[in-house]
Amino acid sequence: MAKKNKLKGKTYNPHSLKSFIFKYFLKNPKKRMDAGSLRKKLKIANPKDVVNKALQLLVKENAIRPVGERKYVLQKKTEDRSSKSKVGSKKLLTGIVDSIRSGAAYIIVEDYDKDIYVHARHLNGAINGDLVEVQIKEVGGKNPEGRVRNIVKRNTPQIIGTIELSKRYATIIPASKRINLEVYIKKDKLNNAKDGDRVIVDITDYGTAQNPSIWGEVSRVIEDLSEHDFTMESILVENGFSSDYPDAVLKEVEKFEDKISQEEIEKRRDFREILTFTIDPDTAQDFDDAISYEVLENGNTEIGVHIADVTHFVKPNTALDKEAYTRATSVYLVDRCIAMLPEKLSNVLCSLNPNVDRLVFSAVFTFNDKHKLVSEWFGKSVIHSDKRFTYQSAQESLNDKNGLYHEELTIVNKIAHKLRKKKFKNGAIAFETDEVKFILDENKKPTGVYVKERLDTHLLVEDFMLLANKKVAEFLATKNKGQQIPSIYRIHDVPDTDRLTDLALFMFDFGVKIDVSTPENITKSFNELSAKARTDDTYKLLMMMAIRTMSKAEYSTDNIGHYGLHFEYYTHFTSPIRRYSDVLLHRVLEKNLKKDHYADKEKLEVQCVHISKQERRAMEAERDSIKYKKAEYMADHIGEEYDGIVSGMIDKGVFIEISETKAEGMIPFDKFSQGYVVQSGRYKAIGNNPKDVLKMGDKIRVKVMSVDLGSKQIELEVVE
Repeated sequence: MAKKNKLKGKTYNPHSLKSFIFKYFLKNPKKRMDAGSLRKKLKIANPKDVVNKALQLLVKENAIRPVGERKYVLQKKTEDRSSKSKVGSKKLLTGIVDSIRSGAAYIIVEDYDKDIYVHARHLNGAINGDLVEVQIKEVGGKNPEGRVRNIVKRNTPQIIGTIELSKRYATIIPASKRINLEVYIKKDKLNNAKDGDRVIVDITDYGTAQNPSIWGEVSRVIEDLSEHDFTMESILVENGFSSDYPDAVLKEVEKFEDKISQEEIEKRRDFREILTFTIDPDTAQDFDDAISYEVLENGNTEIGVHIADVTHFVKPNTALDKEAYTRATSVYLVDRCIAMLPEKLSNVLCSLNPNVDRLVFSAVFTFNDKHKLVSEWFGKSVIHSDKRFTYQSAQESLNDKNGLYHEELTIVNKIAHKLRKKKFKNGAIAFETDEVKFILDENKKPTGVYVKERLDTHLLVEDFMLLANKKVAEFLATKNKGQQIPSIYRIHDVPDTDRLTDLALFMFDFGVKIDVSTPENITKSFNELSAKARTDDTYKLLMMMAIRTMSKAEYSTDNIGHYGLHFEYYTHFTSPIRRYSDVLLHRVLEKNLKKDHYADKEKLEVQCVHISKQERRAMEAERDSIKYKKAEYMADHIGEEYDGIVSGMIDKGVFIEISETKAEGMIPFDKFSQGYVVQSGRYKAIGNNPKDVLKMGDKIRVKVMSVDLGSKQIELEVVE
């Protein structure tokens, strides 16, 4: 009886796939194979570009070598591929520092199986975002451990803090306790800053191994800022962003006029007479997407997803374009948005404001009477929005038969429901987590905390944006069957089953079964957990733990699909006001509407890497601002008791998420009646009495003891 092929019809990420390919080459040491031949032999469902990526990983590891036209053969003297995991290996690996709350960090090394844990004392002065060389010193447990040997490239161009003058020079005391750099400033570089002034300093010299002194120059003295505003500015600078734009950029923007020529309108499809509306948060100032609705003569429904045509204004290689690329994203803090584009563009000329004509890039979809998608169209258009809805006001119209555009919203919502149902039926994961919002007084101080409600109108907009992103990606990926059009994809790799195994064993104690046998079964398990999480805080925490084990979505020119959404093709097309990835995608799409256009794929990939990196930094800034506001709110509640849940563990103690406010504080182990030792995987801690166990997800009553706003830390105590 023939042995069943376990790979048949399945898709794998490049790291999993390379193992199967290497085994094939080992069994067939003389065969010369290309990506297409390997797909057929292994009977896998991956596209050729993913197979090629796996082949390149094997070439880097000296497991195979290229021969002839895109073919490969087994490397006869294959090195011991596990040698890089041996204890005490002398080999240096290069990666990015990803700091964690304990002060330690993980070094993220591309094409290496696991992140490398580095204790704070072994970081050698490296801070979050730095590119470093790390040496593995120990392998064991969940992650290998190492120490930073060299800092290849710093990732902190500016520091914000307080000037401290001495006789010969000045130093800056960083506002953030996470930054442990000592920066010197010559007196002729103070730019009128005085002792005690709060300033932003550009780092001009990081020094050398022989002379490690770091020097900088004051770029701005910060005056008349409240403590709140200074903290928000500090969070921005710490994460590499600025609230100011270069003069050259502002001068370019000044020249733009809020007037659309008839010549420009005639180049475009005209939607101005068709019902169009926007649905956004009540605090939004930039509206980059709108939806149009029309019933056609044949009874079909045409729904347009209209996106601000940013590329009409932002032309390649201008000062504006270069600044937008450098930022790569808007940054959303608790009380403000630091836009990727200056306000005149983001809030006025590009924003799809009501009752004015606006230029857009459209994805238009036609549905039959069964709400089945029957056709699509992509192109440049002009619209005139009839109504600016908030999510709440649109929901009120949806619920009220007499509400504005109730009938139209109802049909659009029904189609959205069908799109959503199909998405989950096909294997998408329900990533629903609590989003915390604050009630702020006139001084931006938090007076209340609440979890944002997810309305049908939120999901309606989300479903149509997903459809547009998916269909644009599919159009570009399948346009030319012979030679793929270089484009930008939003990719999400399948989970690493090794990382899920420890979690699966831990979750078994909570009656949650995580089946890690296949990506499909992992999805099913996650969705079952997500359903439980809707009504129970413990399962919400478990869902967050499960999400953390997954790969992070990123941008790439090599499409491997989006595992979380279960889309074979996916990109970002719908938010060019706030994401540079969408600007690039618009340029690629426009050039490919009439004929095939082949962009420089290598250049696009470099841009994808930069944008992905900036996205992570923006998310970190957002998390920092939320963490600060939670700490600020809890500072007014010292001595009060709350119900909480164990949400994290380090050697020093346990983190507790307060159920009412979602703030997270720490209880040091020395505050317990006995000592605890954190176990491998950091899911539980065993007490001196082995019967006493603290587990992630345990519910616990706590008292707020102290709050340090500088470090955003909350200290708690167990209420016996």
